[in-house]
Amino acid sequence: MAGKSLDFGSENRLGPALAEINITPFVDVMLVLLVIFLITAPMMLGGIDVKVPKTETRTSRPEERLVLTITRERGVFLESQPITLDRLSKTLSGMVKRNPQAAVFLKADEAVAYGTVMKVMDVIKKAGIDRVGMVTEPVGPSGS
Repeated sequence: MAGKSLDFGSENRLGPALAEINITPFVDVMLVLLVIFLITAPMMLGGIDVKVPKTETRTSRPEERLVLTITRERGVFLESQPITLDRLSKTLSGMVKRNPQAAVFLKADEAVAYGTVMKVMDVIKKAGIDRVGMVTEPVGPSGS
């Protein structure tokens, strides 16, 4: 008994299970998370896709406003829902009654006629909203 030494490297005591780490469950979880992110990422970028003009000055961040969009086809959208100018007037008037400091940011495609944008601006102003911003994209470093 006194001559018997403890052999910690012995396979009998620790077994082969601790010789290597099983990463299969980790890989499974990571693949499931990747699939979830790939499916939900496009949903997070909601809204109507328009090509806005580029300017050198900055505007407010997109998270801080109610967005009104005018598409190339002259479609008007409040957030991402289509809306007529009559309905827009009623909706914005109700919004002003609830919040006198309400602000609207207008996001119009650069190909939309100036007159169309001004009709929408007129509806916004008649509804009592004084805080109106125009959404643009910053000019790139090359000036284009």
